[in-house]
Amino acid sequence: MTASAKTDLASDTFLVGIGVSPGVAIGEVHLVNRARMAAIERPIAAGQVEHQIALFREAIRQSKQQLETIKSSVTDQNICEHLYIIDTHLLILEDQMLVEGTIGLIRDRLVNAEGALKQTLQKIREVFERIDDEYLRERSSDIENVGERVLRNLMGESLQPITDFDRKGIIVAHDLSPADTMQIDRNCILGFVTDLGGRTSHTAILARSLGIPAVVGLESVTSLVPGGTPAIVDGTSGTVILNPSSATFKEYLQKKQDYEYAEQGLRAFRSLTAETPDGCKLTLRANIELIDEIPLALEQGADGIGLFRSEFLYMGASLPPNEEEQYQIYRQILQQVAPRSVTIRTLDVGGDKFVREINLSDEANPALGLRGIRFSLAERVLFKTQLRAILRASIHGTCRLMLPMVSGMAELRDTRQLISQVMDELAAEGLAFDRQLPVGIMIETPSAALIADLLAREVDFFSIGTNDLIQYCLAVDRANEHVAYLYEPLHPAILRALRAIAEAGREAGIPVSVCGEMAGDAFYVPILLALGFSELSMNANCISRVKRIVRQFPLTEAEALLTELLKLPTALDVAHRLEDVMAERLPDLFGRPQI
Repeated sequence: MTASAKTDLASDTFLVGIGVSPGVAIGEVHLVNRARMAAIERPIAAGQVEHQIALFREAIRQSKQQLETIKSSVTDQNICEHLYIIDTHLLILEDQMLVEGTIGLIRDRLVNAEGALKQTLQKIREVFERIDDEYLRERSSDIENVGERVLRNLMGESLQPITDFDRKGIIVAHDLSPADTMQIDRNCILGFVTDLGGRTSHTAILARSLGIPAVVGLESVTSLVPGGTPAIVDGTSGTVILNPSSATFKEYLQKKQDYEYAEQGLRAFRSLTAETPDGCKLTLRANIELIDEIPLALEQGADGIGLFRSEFLYMGASLPPNEEEQYQIYRQILQQVAPRSVTIRTLDVGGDKFVREINLSDEANPALGLRGIRFSLAERVLFKTQLRAILRASIHGTCRLMLPMVSGMAELRDTRQLISQVMDELAAEGLAFDRQLPVGIMIETPSAALIADLLAREVDFFSIGTNDLIQYCLAVDRANEHVAYLYEPLHPAILRALRAIAEAGREAGIPVSVCGEMAGDAFYVPILLALGFSELSMNANCISRVKRIVRQFPLTEAEALLTELLKLPTALDVAHRLEDVMAERLPDLFGRPQI
């Protein structure tokens, strides 16, 4: 059922968004005003320029002070591990593109501070919208949050405190920033729902760390629901129920109890091996972007780092990090994770996303343009700097080097030759490095999948980036709301592509891992297990759940299921059959209510 206005809210009104933090919350709605500020752009006289710049700088100062206050007030250990997010926002407040870009517009275009900031944020937003990788694209939300804070300070508008509630309830807001989420009191806030947001935003990551059910991307829930409305939030399925009936309330109360019982049991899996009842072992690693995430990854039971996104060393900087800066970071990561392995992925973004003097904004289709290994080979000085840093750091632990977006043999051989050249240069300089450093590639293009048998002969490992592989194979832009429904991980073409890649790796005797979203989704574990992948790399918070599925699903049964699924003609058929099996085998995790 749906409702059209706050005054006409039907019983059992079901809304579906994006579930970003699992669990069930039941309570009354607390409306929080987080609507975007409307910046009014107006021209100014030349004599007002310095005054407007001073106002902007003061708003920056106030924003820094507010974030520092929030940072110092955090005591929840689960959130302390993510304080680097506040540090990231503080760094954004010093970013040259944001600060000097805004000041430059005030001076050059004689526009007020609010209008100049609005224009600058739009330019930054356009850069992020061209990023193909969902995880990286979601980082634009951090820029938006910081920009909104500065704009509010410019306009003298204070934020409604997220801690100002006298009873327990569910927050409903247009959006929540990571700073908002860090201030949530779990004894008072049972869950939250927002109009905006994505699965990989920092706010979603924090919600998972807090263990608070959350659903985002509902688009207009704030205009639909009045404060005080009874509500249920199912962060597992992405469902929100407004004005639940007595029967629905009882159903979800039971689901809430079942989920919480299952979650308590998952903690015991952290220290256990990922081994099926019939003896098949998998290696589960974590994906990270910052060094501060390592303690949480190891605590969750990660057997090393399967993907370190090195592009985060570059993003937001006016200049790329030099060799020594990169070496020190790679060294620290390897030492902290040792003796477990760390897989460092070389740059997987285009130059316009972090280096001002390189502008790729005129590309007609950036997703198919100069990105990943193509960009690195086009910018060899930059690439060699990164390779030197990684090679030097490789002696401080167990390191693997991974190349993104490889589409053919020529790119691989060209890169291999460059790596050999860098090794020779380091040796001539008397610098130590691991000459046996394993070099692997990400399989994320259809061409690489089709020649996986050839590529496997010349690399040490494969890692499948399912996000891009699915998108390119199905010709679907996940960010395009008109075709996003066609993004189907269980499409028969995808299952066959995954099978072919796994077989190519086995025949060549190299390990094959999966590091896209499929790896961290427990729903797909039987399929990945049956396909024969030896390693999965995921968000650290997913490891215990995936371990549980592995330990409870025999390989022989998974293989029989895969044989059955491969015969089905559509993704929907595959999904329905898999849902039935998972609900029967693991009802506490995959049992679904009837809607």
